Amino acid sequence: MQWFGIAAYAASNGGERVGLVVDEKVYDAQDALKASGLQLPADLGTLLAHWESSGAIVKALEDAGAAIRSGKLELPVQRGAIGVPYSPTRIFATASNYYEHAAEMGTKLAARSESTPYIFIKADSSITATKTAVVMPSNTMKLDWEVELAVIIGKGGRNISAANAYEHIAGYTVINDVSARDLTRRSDYPFSHDWFRGKSFDTFAPIGPWFVPRDCLGDPMKLRMQLTVNGESMQDALTEGMIFNIAEQIEYLSSILTLRPGDMIATGTPTGVGMGKGIFLKPGDVMVASVEDIGSIENHIVAAAQ
Repeated sequence: MQWFGIAAYAASNGGERVGLVVDEKVYDAQDALKASGLQLPADLGTLLAHWESSGAIVKALEDAGAAIRSGKLELPVQRGAIGVPYSPTRIFATASNYYEHAAEMGTKLAARSESTPYIFIKADSSITATKTAVVMPSNTMKLDWEVELAVIIGKGGRNISAANAYEHIAGYTVINDVSARDLTRRSDYPFSHDWFRGKSFDTFAPIGPWFVPRDCLGDPMKLRMQLTVNGESMQDALTEGMIFNIAEQIEYLSSILTLRPGDMIATGTPTGVGMGKGIFLKPGDVMVASVEDIGSIENHIVAAAQ
């Protein structure tokens, strides 16, 4: 499948529309589908809800993208602000899924053969788009970054085998799992970690810039992930460094619950986070999180209003 993305963009007459992304330019997706006679759902979330029956629309979008590249289809480039590709209702996040990241965090892991993925849920209300602000809570001094590959489920299921896991993937996007490190630790309870408090503040999950269908990418376990802060490289690694790969994460999750179309899995971050460097985010800082063959999201830090 030739590469294309699906975005949400601000229309000039107000509201938000679905965009077809070709060579990092955004075109109106419904206009791109006129020749096919197909009607695009109002948003990507609706398309994902019916992903198993969306093959004709996905193919028509691919064809339209090829026509735009070849000059056979001319459409105006849309320059409205890019929104979140869609709003997942469940974000599953895999913790300590790279050995070097675990080491920099001082996390002692059991042998892989004696372990399973460690997955927590990040609040859907933490989602925010590229080019928006991440709000730094007043009660944290250790705000940190984590670039991750996000996997989006298109076909739900329970007890999915690793061998069949990719059949359940609709596509991918980029997520930055922003974390208040000093708020993920607790001393007032006999439980040392509080993932919910440290990772679920509003704006703590920038995603985007768009959704890329599964078959537009090669091997997702060979993608380069990068994150910069104020232009300085902080993270630069390949997804192949995961302890538990994408298929194993899907297998594990679906052994506990039924995965649904639109569920998002943040697959873990590599080494290079601020906690390991003793460097933390402050108001005015700009993060750029990138995943190869998907795109980049940029977010700046602002202090919470008093």
